[in-house]
Amino acid sequence: MPTTFQPLQGLTDDAIVQARAEQGRNVLTTDARSGLFATVREVATEPMFILLVVACTIYFGIGRLEEGITLIVALFLVAGISVYQSVRSDQALGALRDLTQPKAQVRRNGTLTTISVEDIVVGDAVLVEEGESIPADGQIHETNDFSVDESILTGESVSVTKRPGDPVFAGTNTASGSAWLTVTAVGGQTELGRIGRSIGTILTETTPLQRQINRFVIRMAWIGGGAFALVWAINFARSGDWVTALLFSLTLAMSILPEEIPVAFSSFMALGAARLSRMGVLTKQPQTVESLGSATVICTDKTGTITQDGMSVRQLYDGATDVLVPLPGPLSDSATRVLEYARWASETEPFDAMEKAIVAAFSESDPAKTVNQYPMVQEYPLAGIPPMMTHVRQAPHGEVMVAGKGAVEHILAVCRPNPAVADRIRQLTRQLSEGGFRVLGVAKGTYEPPHFPAEQDDFTWTFLGLIALENPPKPNAGAVIRAFTEAGIEVKMITGDFPETAQAIARQVDLPAADAFVTGQQVMEMDDATLRQQAKQTAVFARMFPEAKLRVVEALKQNGEVVAMTGDGVNDGPALKAAHIGVAMGKRGTEVARQAASLVLVNDDLSSMVDAIAQGRRIYQNLKKAIAYIVSIHIPIILTVAVPLLANWKWENLFTPIHVIFLELVMGPTCSIAFENEPAEAGQMRQPPRPLTDTFLAGPELGRSIAQGLGITLAVLGVYYVAMQAGGSMELVRTLVFSTLVLSNILLTLVNRSFTQSVFQTIRLPNRLLWLMLGLTFALLLVTLFVPPARELFGFVSIPASSLGWCALAALVGVGWIELYKAVRF
Repeated sequence: MPTTFQPLQGLTDDAIVQARAEQGRNVLTTDARSGLFATVREVATEPMFILLVVACTIYFGIGRLEEGITLIVALFLVAGISVYQSVRSDQALGALRDLTQPKAQVRRNGTLTTISVEDIVVGDAVLVEEGESIPADGQIHETNDFSVDESILTGESVSVTKRPGDPVFAGTNTASGSAWLTVTAVGGQTELGRIGRSIGTILTETTPLQRQINRFVIRMAWIGGGAFALVWAINFARSGDWVTALLFSLTLAMSILPEEIPVAFSSFMALGAARLSRMGVLTKQPQTVESLGSATVICTDKTGTITQDGMSVRQLYDGATDVLVPLPGPLSDSATRVLEYARWASETEPFDAMEKAIVAAFSESDPAKTVNQYPMVQEYPLAGIPPMMTHVRQAPHGEVMVAGKGAVEHILAVCRPNPAVADRIRQLTRQLSEGGFRVLGVAKGTYEPPHFPAEQDDFTWTFLGLIALENPPKPNAGAVIRAFTEAGIEVKMITGDFPETAQAIARQVDLPAADAFVTGQQVMEMDDATLRQQAKQTAVFARMFPEAKLRVVEALKQNGEVVAMTGDGVNDGPALKAAHIGVAMGKRGTEVARQAASLVLVNDDLSSMVDAIAQGRRIYQNLKKAIAYIVSIHIPIILTVAVPLLANWKWENLFTPIHVIFLELVMGPTCSIAFENEPAEAGQMRQPPRPLTDTFLAGPELGRSIAQGLGITLAVLGVYYVAMQAGGSMELVRTLVFSTLVLSNILLTLVNRSFTQSVFQTIRLPNRLLWLMLGLTFALLLVTLFVPPARELFGFVSIPASSLGWCALAALVGVGWIELYKAVRF
């Protein structure tokens, strides 16, 4: 007989405050790298900041107060921009963390409520259900078919059945059923906290692009260090003044260091993740944004992903009369018995859509019978391949009812009907499956006192009938499949349903190559080479189970595919973790699935994944533009400082740290703010996915950036040389060269908005931030040219508008050639 429990009432508000004061919050670690102080400290240790401090110190040391004060202002501006970008990124990530924070159901003040896991305190009464993580250490009070996967602590993957009084531990996962528990320890006091296995202490693996960027920046830093030493040595040898030589060598070092690249990457990823969250797609790690544009295959579940969330019982096969009965509609006594046993084989309070549909159909056919009249005596959880579950209930008149439901193959195996009957059942199952129905077998077991058998298969079973549930495709499912296909992404359906059911739904949504299928059993029987071939050419995988799903994902990865995998159940966890992009459902997905995945679709709508991939491609495309811009504009700055010195020109040291920091101040926001805000280019979702290992820091991509930089360099040095040869003073040459360089920067920004479309096409695309940055850059240039104090500070002289026009023409020639290249190439 079942045990009667007094429900846990939970803590009062006063008790919660006291427990939190005594035990703290339910968090394992805190991120010491977060917060404003940590951000400022990080900015203060950046190479550019250190170079500016050194330059300031030298200026003040030699008595040039104006330059020193200017660099202090610039120092605060650089630091302010860096801190602003870091804080902006941290705020975006903080909002994402809040959205992805696991929730828990607790009873407080006698009322069931949902709170964040970190708000749990010792003494809380917590309800955990199948698919959820245990949020804190506790002691079981009441169970319902409850078992726990404790592999994170023990290393054993076999789930452990838990009974009232047993302990449970934070970080473990509910494998089946539900339970009420009382929290005994939180945060660092939990078993997980004591053994130091916090997931928060695990460093996130860097992506291929991150590694490429880090290598590129490190190489440039070494080049900068070598150039610094060379320029200092040359200047010192010629002038004998080590201080002045140091200032000019600092100028070159500042011009070489591409510090904007890692800043742009982190800003793009964080802000991209924030954009995705507003679209209903939550990213667990911002770096996931980078891989979205590379996805080549998406493995999707059928139920609730391609098909609608709700299910309904539409047909019932009465085995006693060999009649197929439509629902809703009148039922004979034997047909009602099939539905009744399907109901008793379901959870007392079902959370699965299929069981909810069975409960609804039974309640409509026989509203007088309620679950409270048939209390649970014994449970046998979902088990076997394919699975089956059994519930033993006590009827009001004293009869012990043994009800089982599950995969038809399993039901037939335990019932052992004669071959003719078994063939008839299989034929009907195939017929219903081909109509797109999900089919379950229902059976009645015989109880032989005094003990229940150890395994559900050991009962003596009698076949009762079949339940056919309808789960039609979502209205937008066909359009979503087409969108993936047009984007060059293969779609593979991986489901536990019958092959006929899976194929019927696949045909309804126009899934390519839906005529062939592979079953989970066949997957497990194939060797690796055969499976890789089958995984490549097969679109429908039916009767799949966790191990088979995982093998398919691994086979696709071995084929060089970038795999996205959707899932919602506990058993989907391994495949979600193994995929490059694990995608969990936000509404019906279990906590285990959400924690294993890298993306969560808040509304359980696969169309959000199409939008996410489009955003991933846009973000990568814009990051490529930003970094191409950074590389291109650094080249003329470097060469304008280095070439005159090495060539021993008359005016060899035009620029000082003040000039370079001005350029840095306009380049940083342009690449990390203006380009990030660029709209997607037309046709990007009709292009094939980019390879995950693709890079724009080598090969033709880098070559184009270098060519752009050299074009600007020729224009700038041309102005430099002509003005110098014409007898212009150093101040005049500096004014013209600097103006040409700033105007080239503005034009380069406009040209780099697209690598294929002309500037006349892109100029019509909306981007207010870009125009704001360009307008601010031009305004600052005019201030340095025409406001006397600023002009003197920068060492400029007044020039006529016509001279500025010649500078603009030179910049147009140095940058504009790329437009001719676009016209010829595209």
